[in-house]
Amino acid sequence: MKKKILVLCTGNSCRSQIAHGYLNFFGGDLVEVFSAGVETHGVNPRAIKTMLEDGIDISNHTSNNVLEYKAIEFDYIITVCDNAKERCPYFPSKAQKFHHNFTDPAKYIGSEHEIMLEFSKVRDTIKLYCKEFIQAHV
Repeated sequence: MKKKILVLCTGNSCRSQIAHGYLNFFGGDLVEVFSAGVETHGVNPRAIKTMLEDGIDISNHTSNNVLEYKAIEFDYIITVCDNAKERCPYFPSKAQKFHHNFTDPAKYIGSEHEIMLEFSKVRDTIKLYCKEFIQAHV
């Protein structure tokens, strides 16, 4: 039976989308991954671009609100920013909860090149976390 994983962030536009992509990649047929936010901001085009640079296409992902998934029984819930951990509405779940606060690359200020370097840095940090998560829990 596939493990159901929910990744939560503030706007479900960047960090949670990147984690969603990597959890799918590393978990393969063993997982069913969802991502959501306490708000919805749309999928960040730079998140799509940085993932494509690593061979993963998240361009078909959508930005969803956490309340859309309250009827799903998750095995794991991962919050990827402090704001989502604090603001996430309560919904009954037996899921194991995990938290890691990743830097928000969408808030980085600089040239386009510098911003994309920040996206790559955050992407690589999330990639390692997701790989280790799948190895430890799935």
